[in-house]
Amino acid sequence: MAFGDAGSYARFMGRFSEPLAPLFADLVEARPGDDVLDVGCGPGVLTEVLVQRFGAGHVDAVDPAPGFVEAARQRLPGVDVRQGTAEDLPYPDDRFDATFAQLVVHFMKDPAQGLAEMTRVTRPGGTVATCVWDHGGFRGPLTLFWQVAADLDPTAKSESFSAGSREGDLERLSADAGLVDVEGGELAVTVAFSSFEEWWAPYEEPAGSAGDYLATRTPDQVSALRDECRRRLADDGFEQTVWTWTATGRKPTS
Repeated sequence: MAFGDAGSYARFMGRFSEPLAPLFADLVEARPGDDVLDVGCGPGVLTEVLVQRFGAGHVDAVDPAPGFVEAARQRLPGVDVRQGTAEDLPYPDDRFDATFAQLVVHFMKDPAQGLAEMTRVTRPGGTVATCVWDHGGFRGPLTLFWQVAADLDPTAKSESFSAGSREGDLERLSADAGLVDVEGGELAVTVAFSSFEEWWAPYEEPAGSAGDYLATRTPDQVSALRDECRRRLADDGFEQTVWTWTATGRKPTS
């Protein structure tokens, strides 16, 4: 299930992706005059950070969801935001100095093709940067939810085996796409919650993989999952630290 709109994304994942965006952008040096692309831009969380660093006239963005494309256009009117998929980017070869995909690779229908396309549209010597939550290492935003779901329902399938979500995955995909000087790493963000209810509220919306799963549960089963999550979290305020795997690679010059 996709996020229903930009608002549902902001409430569900934006609370983590927004503080992540500047850290992820830091992986690529911002040089005046460089042109950059945000692949799978969603409502423009990373795009806005790139605009602050490169200028709106030097930033392009693309996303397959019409609602996100419209939200990003309204948020950043100076940016060329197009509808399209990572696997078939609507840009010519060697167009950008750097190409980014924040929290996108595991959503690609064909991650190998998506990374190959990101490499194709990047200029020789340019950088391709990716990051994905550490679902495989149980350090992502949805880890607790899926651990509780699995304890209550052995058939529950999390995102722990999704592309890029395990150590070394992004480096391998980047190298397979033809990038060189590939470097992997980790980034962490910490988000504060005033109560369990604030943490749980986005799960009440039909959004993302968690929404897909909850739609298959009865009201009693959802209540049991919520109550067990509450039992494992403080109810009067707590912090949650989550991690991503990262990879950067350079397109060969020859």
